[in-house]
Amino acid sequence: MLNVALPKGRLGEKVYAMFEKAGFPCPSIKENNRKLIFENETAGVRYFWVKPSDVAIYVERGAADIGVAGKDILLEYTPDVYELLDLDIGKCRMAVAAKKGFRDDIRRPLRVATKFSNIAAEYYLSKGRDIDIIHLNGSIEIAPILGLSDVIVDIVETGTTLKENDLEVVESIVPISARLISNKASLKFKSEQIETLRRELMKGMEN
Repeated sequence: MLNVALPKGRLGEKVYAMFEKAGFPCPSIKENNRKLIFENETAGVRYFWVKPSDVAIYVERGAADIGVAGKDILLEYTPDVYELLDLDIGKCRMAVAAKKGFRDDIRRPLRVATKFSNIAAEYYLSKGRDIDIIHLNGSIEIAPILGLSDVIVDIVETGTTLKENDLEVVESIVPISARLISNKASLKFKSEQIETLRRELMKGMEN
């Protein structure tokens, strides 16, 4: 049985549709209930829903053989997993945003509000810019408005939330999309199943 961690929500539903098309269906997952684990013995697959940011933990620790996680999670937490395939869905970007007309004063550290502290630190280290990271867990857009930070580092999809809060993207850091990841031991012991799934997913993406 191949154990698959799917991210809860719209992205997970898109991912499941891709897996189903690839020949790994599990009809019970579409039933309207609160179950979290679903299996199809015939297809040799067991799916379970988890919080998107937890997928990589389940895969790294071996509770799941494979899973689907955003590139943002992989960059921020650097889990010890294999990245097998860019699924080309859930596309957005990691970016720096600030109030309109913002000018960086390089005489002092830049105050950066973000929930992606490691990505922000790496990015500004590569630019040789001193920063003061303010780690927040939500409503990051209000940090520059209230003077808590100079800029924010966050995921930008359409940019609507930024516009509505009089912010704009000033720099793009990295493109983000959903990735198929695998537990390292599972790739060794279940290589045939995992490789078949990867190959069929690729075929489905081409059609």
